[in-house]
Amino acid sequence: MDTSTSFTNNSSFQNSHFILMGLPGIHKWQHWLSLPLALLYLLALGANLLIVITIQHEPTLHEPMYHFLGILSVVDTSLATTIMPKILAIFWFDAKAITLPECFAQIYTIHCFCFMESGIFLCMAVDRYIAICHPLQYPSIVTEASVIKATAFMVLRNGLLTIPVPILAAQRHCCSRNEIQHCLCSNLGVVSLACDDITVNKFYQLILAWVLVGSDMALVFSSYALILRSVMKLHSGEAMSKALSTCSSHLILILFFYSRIIVLSITHLAEKKIPLIPVLLNVLHNVIHPALNPMVYALRMQELRLGFQRLLRLGGDMAAK
Repeated sequence: MDTSTSFTNNSSFQNSHFILMGLPGIHKWQHWLSLPLALLYLLALGANLLIVITIQHEPTLHEPMYHFLGILSVVDTSLATTIMPKILAIFWFDAKAITLPECFAQIYTIHCFCFMESGIFLCMAVDRYIAICHPLQYPSIVTEASVIKATAFMVLRNGLLTIPVPILAAQRHCCSRNEIQHCLCSNLGVVSLACDDITVNKFYQLILAWVLVGSDMALVFSSYALILRSVMKLHSGEAMSKALSTCSSHLILILFFYSRIIVLSITHLAEKKIPLIPVLLNVLHNVIHPALNPMVYALRMQELRLGFQRLLRLGGDMAAK
């Protein structure tokens, strides 16, 4: 067989699918992680579904703050569902092959939902800023129409700006390599197989992260800084406590979300020395956060807890009948 024929066969092979190798360095016992990951995934699905149903069912929760929370639950569920079924299939059934269209679709949806989550946190921060710093104007500024417009803007912003990521990845030439040292199709994992220049890919992902996540993070913390300054001016201790209690659950999750993004970025610098760490963190952050969000809100928001209780009581009464 001559060289040209060999290259054609290799190119055709790698162009049909990728092989997701799983967690690097622990392939032999990575299946033991499947049980906690599956439980986290089921918890994320059940808890976020409960939040969405409760918000829809309870008239007292038909407010912008809870609408954004419901949208966040949908985004979290979608993000976890994008990756977890394939990861569990790899661990349980050794189903490592993934077609190129499926792989690039996964790259797109992971980026889109992560950026969407950041955008919803920004919407929630602005909502709390207006409610606390401009309470008299709040009903006229934050309406159902404004919630729909803000959500539509975030969907269009993240959906359109993320499109070039899988397109640029698809344009790279992987030669005969098609094994990705990961459980999912990450952009960096795919382009690392390329035997041509990937500068454009890395540059666009870096710019995208700074433009979207960086600007969202700056605006979120600016909003909470203004909220804190406004709260400090309140002369009523009860009003101050109520305002801080309303924002605390948002701030806890926002700090966790952006800190994990920073940690992931830092650990990627040590990927060559310890390849397992960034891969494992990448998997965990896509399932832990969707499972954590509902628990934090359920513990911190009394109205939502009461809604849960009424919904569960109604379900129990219907089952008894």
